[in-house]
Parts: sequence; structure tokens; C-alpha cells
Amino acid sequence: MHQIAKSKVEELRELLNRANAAYYVDAESLMPDSEYDRLLRELAALEEKFPELEDPASPTKRVGGKPIEGFLPITHRRPMQSIDNTYDMEGFRAWVARCEKTLGHSPHLIADPKIDGVAVSLRYVKGVLEYAATRGDGEIGNDVTENVRAIRAVPLRLSRTGKRSLALPDVLEVRGEIYMPNAEFHRINAERALRDEPLLANARNATTGTIKSLDPAVAASRRLAFIAHGRGESIGGPQIDSHSEFIAALKEWHIPVNRLSVQCASPDHGIAAIEYFASQRATLAFGVYGMVVRVNNFAEQELLGVTEKSPRWIIAFKYPAQREVTTLVHVEWQVGKGGTLTPRATMEPVVVSGSTVSHATLHNIEEIRRKDLRIGDRVEVEKAGEVIPQVVAPVLSARVGTERPIEPPTECPSCGGPIIQEGPKLFCANTNCPAQFLERLKWFVGRDQMAIEGLGERLIEQLVQAKIVSHFADLFRLPREAMAKLESESVNKSGKVVQRRIGEKTVDTIIASANEARGRGLARVLASLGIRHLGTSAGKTLARKYPDADAMMAATTQDLEALDDIGQITAAALTRDFSDPAMRETFRRLAECGVDMKSKEYRVVSAGSAAADDSDPFRGKTIVLTGSLASFDRRELTELLEQRGAKISGSVSAKTHIVIAGAEAGSKLARAQELGVDVWDEARLRAALDSSSQS
Repeated sequence: MHQIAKSKVEELRELLNRANAAYYVDAESLMPDSEYDRLLRELAALEEKFPELEDPASPTKRVGGKPIEGFLPITHRRPMQSIDNTYDMEGFRAWVARCEKTLGHSPHLIADPKIDGVAVSLRYVKGVLEYAATRGDGEIGNDVTENVRAIRAVPLRLSRTGKRSLALPDVLEVRGEIYMPNAEFHRINAERALRDEPLLANARNATTGTIKSLDPAVAASRRLAFIAHGRGESIGGPQIDSHSEFIAALKEWHIPVNRLSVQCASPDHGIAAIEYFASQRATLAFGVYGMVVRVNNFAEQELLGVTEKSPRWIIAFKYPAQREVTTLVHVEWQVGKGGTLTPRATMEPVVVSGSTVSHATLHNIEEIRRKDLRIGDRVEVEKAGEVIPQVVAPVLSARVGTERPIEPPTECPSCGGPIIQEGPKLFCANTNCPAQFLERLKWFVGRDQMAIEGLGERLIEQLVQAKIVSHFADLFRLPREAMAKLESESVNKSGKVVQRRIGEKTVDTIIASANEARGRGLARVLASLGIRHLGTSAGKTLARKYPDADAMMAATTQDLEALDDIGQITAAALTRDFSDPAMRETFRRLAECGVDMKSKEYRVVSAGSAAADDSDPFRGKTIVLTGSLASFDRRELTELLEQRGAKISGSVSAKTHIVIAGAEAGSKLARAQELGVDVWDEARLRAALDSSSQS
């Protein structure tokens, strides 16, 4: 009986996987949805009866498991770089000309519609999906494997049943886009309308919300799609020399690819493809906001290289933003962490580029006056880059005489404190303003600041409202019982937002992370407090100069002016801030809670300290990191080198001492070679770190 069950399970898995591949790869339907669901239930029943037959790549693993508490970070082995944009044919032709100049000929191109979705990286090991990660900041993304498993378009195990039976790589990272087809978006909204629930704003936001939901059942209930469009790390497998060959191989392995991809023998063919799809956007089954055009040949891609942010062999042609007209109803002034008052327009809702827009930033009072915007105006609205709503201009011909000028506030809308103006910007002068404090708290816990995990914006607002947190120092003595009673928002299986207690594990994570954050040192504290005029670079400069917060606050304006990265205006402002009793009280209370107010950087550059030994190859050096570093986390390496007395710069100049170049290093490496700057690879860096740490 066991052998019969095993054979039946294998048969059902093969049939269901074939149905998925036919639907998502070949656009063919082997069976109706009802039959697919029946077979899936039959397979699930057999797997439950015979648990020894369980397989992590089984189609039943897509159903959606238990809710998860959060998303773990994943470091991309090859960065998921952004793509340079152009908005006109002149920019596209300039890109082609740059490619032709480097290559010496006109390259063969591939053009694909740019799908409006969520970029992900799928990593397969021995043909089985190991994890799925979002792009994040390009270096580090979120682990969304459980949600991606629920997407039928994503194969959990790669197949070699294609016509050529290509060998599978030992490791294969596939870059692509998860998106919600228009038909699925309309289906979900129709169901939500029947349940009298708020409608989803647009397909892209719905996709993001689904992938970021803490309940995998949500992803299982929505038919998201996936299209592969690029490669990450690849180890083993067949020799592949071009993007078109790579796409053909993906099809052989039953990975969905863009069937609308166009091979272009010349730049003119690329222009024709861009113009054709511009006319077809409204007829496609998914949202498209541009065309991605790349050089096809991998050797030519390698020759063209990459910059710090993007490859030179690929470009995105963005279609013009859709503009709509609506009415400007009201302007509210929002208070930022540094006290900046930013005007935010409230408008009659209007659909722009697929989503409903009712708010947009107006930037500052000078921008309002330059555009001559008035309350009651009919205004043109578009999305900058198809993402950020912005008010373009008033429709002057529609004015009837009842429109009113937009006046700046005379006092802070949050605390009633005095307003000061610096250039085009308005500021609340009250450093104890509640709105400023709330925004500073949100900044304080961020990954590049004190990095306290688990504290999202909604939870921080609850902590303040419940009077659990009224000062930065309170984050380091959070009461466990009170925290456990707070709620977080999640999306249930039907797509409805529900409130849930945050759970003991989340509380433990937050408290443990806060305890770890105590030891980050003076530079990170300075970067976290949201002090106006004091950015990350200036904070590190202060930490290199002064051993602790007390020594820093005792510095005069003249002392600060003498430092790199700190000019006359900043020095005067910092002197005022450091003499403010409230600021001094903040430093005192943080120290009282065990936060390290000493400078880690100072210890390695102080005269006479052991760590400041001149034999250290990094002390006093200006270093630039470029390319993909396989053996180091970029953020951790930056901190390590700064602790050794180095200054990390973002650009190469004659003052640069060392450029550390990883794989696919681009313009910075070329600039270093041009200037004769010392270039290190990872092996030399590792050797220098090891030898100097032993001496």
C-alpha cells in the first residue's frame, strides 16, 4: 500500500507541476482551476496520511503556513543594482552611443516591457528553492520565502524536462518581478466591494502588501505572477553566453519569462520596440511603465562594466507620466524630525497611473509661490517616476476668482511654538515639540542609526500614545508586560487588515536589540538623534576628534570650525545645540541607561593609544569601497575600517589612499587606475586585516 501511495503522490506532484509550468511558462491551460484544486486536495490528504513522503518542494507547500513574526535580512551575494533611467529618445540614443564607443560596434539588444511589480531574487540550490528575497537597498533584502512559496508561478523545484534537457546549475539566482495581473487585481477588488471593504489602491501596492504580509495565507489566496528577467550568482550548469540564451535556459527549467521580450538587431529596432509598447500599454495584462533595454552578449556586458549604482549595459526608458486634473482642497503643514515644516496638499481623489491620489508634498513655501498655487485651484497632478504624486501646476484657465492664497503658518501646528525661516524652509524652533520627537524616534531606531529591530512606525506611535516612551532613553528600559499588550496590524486570509497582539517573541526581539544597541558608540548616537545640521559624516568626524560626549559638548565654535565636514554655519548651530540644557539632559539620560557615549573611533586615532600604532595600514587613510564584496558585509566593513582610523569616502579623488574593489567594480575603479591610487582586492584586504590584528 505504501508503494502505491508513493507512486500516486509522485504522479500528482508531476501533474500539478506540469500544469503550473504550462500555465505560467507556456500560457497554456492543461486543466480548469477546479480540477487543479481537487488534485491538490487529494495530494495533501495523501501527504498527511503518509508523512514520510513529505517534500519541501511539493505543490501543497504553496497553501500558506502559520503567520510569521517578521522578516529576516538576507545579504545578496551579488548586489541587486538599480537601472539608470531615461525619459526621451535623446537619452536612449546617448546610452547607445556610449555602448558603441566602448565596444567599437553597435551591439545586439534585448527590449522588455518594464513590469510594475516587486523585484525579488530567487536562489535555487541543486534545483530546489532555498530562499526568496526582496531587493531592499540592493545590498540587503528581506527574506520572503514563505510568501513566495505560495505563488504558483514560482517553481519550488526546477525541472529538466525541456526539449534540450539542460543540466541544472548547482546554484542559480534568478532575478525577476512579482506582480499582480490586472484581472486578479479587479477580481480581488470586486470581492472586497461585495464585503464592503476598502478597495486596493493599485496592483503594485497590492503586490507589495501581499509579499510583506506576515500571514502567508494571504499570498496563497491571491494569484500573483512572476517573470524572470535577470541573473544573480550562478555556479555550475551549462555555458551560457548571452541574455537570450539565459532566458531560453530558464524556459527549459520551467521558470516563467517575459513572452513579450523583443530581440533588436539595431538601435532603431530598440526605438521601434519602445514606441510600439507605448501604444500598447493599456491592452497588456499587467501594469507597464517603461521598457528595459540591455546589451544581449554577456562578454560585452562585462566589457561595459558597472558603476557604483547601476550597470552600464542596461537602461530603462520611462514612459511619460500620466497627468490628471483635480481640485486642491487644503494644505496641512507636517513637522519633520529636524523641525522642518513641509506643506502637504489634500486634493479631491483622482486616479493617476493606476492608483488613487489624494495627497502630495508641496515641498516648501517658495515652491508654492513659484507655482502660484491657491486653495480651490484646479491642478495638474502626476507621479514622478510613476511612483511619487506631485502637483505640477495650477490650471490658470479654470480659475473663477474664489481661490485663496496659501499662507505659511505663524506657529507650529503641533506645539504652537515659534516659526523660523532659513532660505525656503520653515522650522519649528521648539526642540521639545511632540511631533518632532515622534519623527526623531522613528529615525532613532532605523537600521543605519541605532538599529533597534521590531520597532515599526505604528508601534512607536502606540508607545508614545500609551506614555510608555516619552524620551529616547525609554527605549532602553521598555516594560515587557506593557509591550505585550500592544497591537500590530496584519492582513488576514481574506485581505482584511486586522489587529493582533505583538507577541512575546517580538517583545523579546525588541528588548534584545535595544540591549545590543547600547554599545554602538558616540558616532551612531549622534547620527540617530536627528540633530539638524548634523549628518552621519559630521557625526563620525566629531567621534574621531572627541573621546566622549562631554568632551564634544565642551568644544567651542572655533574648535568645531577647524574640523573636516563642519563649516562655519554648522559649527555655530552645533555649539548652540550642545549648550542647550535639553540636549545635555538627553545625553545624560542615555548614558544613565547604559548607552555608550564614548567614541570608538577616537580610541584608534588618539595620540599615544595602542590602537593608534602607525603600523596599522588603515589609520589616517581615506578609503573607497566599490563593486560586489563576496567576503564582507559592506556596512560592517565600513564600521570596522572606521574603527581602525580610516575615513570611508563615496568618491575617488587625488586624496584617496586606497580603493578596495570587489567583483564588477565600475567607474570608481577606473578613476582610481587613472589617478594611480592603490587598488586592493579582497584577498589583500583580508591579509592586511589579519596581519594588523595580530601585531
